[in-house]
Amino acid sequence: MIKPGAVPTRSAPTVFVAGAAVGMLGGMIGLGGAEFRLPLLIGLFGFAALSAVILNKAMSLVVVLTALPARLSTVSAGELSAHWAVAANLLAGSLLGAWAGATWVLRMRTATLYRVLAALMVLMAAALVLTHATPLGAFALPGAVRIGVGIAAGFGIGVVAATMGVAGGELLIPTIVLLYSIDIKTAGSLSLLVSLPTMLVAFARYSQDASFVVLRQNLPFTANMVAGSVTGALLGGLLLGAIPDLVLIPVLAVILLISAIKLSRHTE
Repeated sequence: MIKPGAVPTRSAPTVFVAGAAVGMLGGMIGLGGAEFRLPLLIGLFGFAALSAVILNKAMSLVVVLTALPARLSTVSAGELSAHWAVAANLLAGSLLGAWAGATWVLRMRTATLYRVLAALMVLMAAALVLTHATPLGAFALPGAVRIGVGIAAGFGIGVVAATMGVAGGELLIPTIVLLYSIDIKTAGSLSLLVSLPTMLVAFARYSQDASFVVLRQNLPFTANMVAGSVTGALLGGLLLGAIPDLVLIPVLAVILLISAIKLSRHTE
């Protein structure tokens, strides 16, 4: 946490290395790592909560756009098109949730936003453990009920993704597996197809607010961290499986929980 009056360290090498570390953590578990980037933006680089969320959203958007072609090389467009109804079902809720979540954040008091972000960090830690360290079955739901639950789940995920500035894969992947009985590899690619338009909606909402100027004021910082994140994600992908999930996942969950505790203590 930056002490009052202290000048945050934002040198180019530090920013790149921090982005690379985030990307590598995400790459090692098949995610973008934005949930790890957010506390760094606040704690290490000294951005206020709303500014950090907007910057995180912009970086997440670029990372998802970069990751999408790579995912399509492992799961073909034809395979994904067979599940278009799943993506449409989730998007019916997530697009509305993204707009609502961004609007909510823009109206929220700063101290409240820190507490909300801390609570969502705990949620992300739980989702991480659920997705990677426990076997996922599928719910046997009637078609109409599944559609309703899918819209509701999509709305909630859209709100969370907009609030934290993340892609939401940590929540989308287990939702797709549990609700639609789709294998986790295909679910990972489908999550990106749902995440991209959902993120664009939240990004569009943030762009209407005066606070969006933080992105223009920090373009070199953003570009540098994105470059680090993409580099780290590629390295993390190569290291996928190098560390057993039984070791890696608890460590990452603890990192998120520690970040949540630190964020909850922010007041300004």
